Amino acid sequence: MKDGKVFIDTNILVYAYDISAGEKHIKAVEIMKDLWNTSRGVISTQVLQEFFVNVTRKIPKPLDVAVAKEIVKDILKWKTVIVDGELILQSFDIHKESGYSYWDSAIIAAATTGGAKTLLSEDLSDKHVIKGVEIRNPFKEKTHK
Repeated sequence: MKDGKVFIDTNILVYAYDISAGEKHIKAVEIMKDLWNTSRGVISTQVLQEFFVNVTRKIPKPLDVAVAKEIVKDILKWKTVIVDGELILQSFDIHKESGYSYWDSAIIAAATTGGAKTLLSEDLSDKHVIKGVEIRNPFKEKTHK
């Protein structure tokens, strides 16, 4: 993850602000700090919308709407991919080719559109490469040889 732009899926962003997520919270905060410090973060409007819903309604200690809005406002400083008609059509193609759900395919399409080399996600197949983007699960244990 040292070179190139990095797209983060919703779960990484949510864990960064969900203090009840334990080790995943700690790792997600570390990821977010790195992306801020290196200016390599890429996000999409879909991820920001999902983040808002999750952190204000679905985590054990929901954030206040105003706090969540400020977080989104800050993250909009990153390269932000807008989910438009063209991206929706790309998502259909990725869905057909990969078998991922439409929503996951939209995440992959946004990562490719945003020029990311890496897509961090807990939900997608670790080390799978689609359209030149490598999917990585940052919470998966690294094996040492």
